[in-house]
Amino acid sequence: MSTVRKQTPVSVEGRLGRANEHPGRHDQDYRRRRDALAARAENHRVGAPYAGVAYTEDEHRTWRTVHDALAPAHRTHACREVLAAGEAADIPAERIPQHAEITPGLRTRTGFSLTLAGGVVPNERFLGAMEHGYFHAVQFVRHPAVPLYTPEPDVLHDVFGHGIHLSSPGIAELYRVIGRAANRVRTAEALDILSRVYWYTLEYGLITESGGPKAFGAALLSSYGEIAAHEVREVRELDLCAAASTQYRISGYQSVLFAARSFSHLEDAIGGFCAEFDDDTGNRLGLPSLPRDRQ
Repeated sequence: MSTVRKQTPVSVEGRLGRANEHPGRHDQDYRRRRDALAARAENHRVGAPYAGVAYTEDEHRTWRTVHDALAPAHRTHACREVLAAGEAADIPAERIPQHAEITPGLRTRTGFSLTLAGGVVPNERFLGAMEHGYFHAVQFVRHPAVPLYTPEPDVLHDVFGHGIHLSSPGIAELYRVIGRAANRVRTAEALDILSRVYWYTLEYGLITESGGPKAFGAALLSSYGEIAAHEVREVRELDLCAAASTQYRISGYQSVLFAARSFSHLEDAIGGFCAEFDDDTGNRLGLPSLPRDRQ
């Protein structure tokens, strides 16, 4: 771990300054490569086949750097359910796998497949596809100058984070539960509430083990700096109504996270919330009107 830090120009949090100062936002050569890969998702139909990527050796090197840092971090900081899922996942350490290499194993274990995305996907499409066993994933790689932090989801996040999740039947079912709820509602406000439930559980959720929080969410699993950065955030006991009324940041560290008492508690909380969820849930639970813009 110390070797990785010495070789990489990152702060102790695994990031470099503010998200808008990240080199991935200003390196024009990187932006052209990133944008070209993202453009492949334009007009992509969920579940349709798509081409792989001829990754460069520099991109594979970034993958190895991050994988080498995250593998031991998972063993130390991830919850038991994630560790078991990681044992089942077929994720190579030495190179970036193609989506088409990951999907067959996911389909066998949980019925899920990766489908192509170019970046952040609208809630209706993103959440709704999960009911049918599809998870939107990108193909581009984070900037090599700061491999231990990315201000946006990249292939490492989607494969090393969600790919581990979707190797577990129990975790995959939580994706479907939220997807089914998303497909029952019609309003943007209801979808926004569900996106927050998703965010604070499947992306950034914690599970308490041995008296302390352990990483569960895919965003934590793919971020070396955030996976155990409890000193820079407030950790609250899981309350999905509170989570549903809490804004989040797509770029940057989260200031508040929620910890379930156990994986069973998480299953019960998501299942119970989504079973009764409808377009009027916000009004019924007294949730405030939620602004839709995210930073």
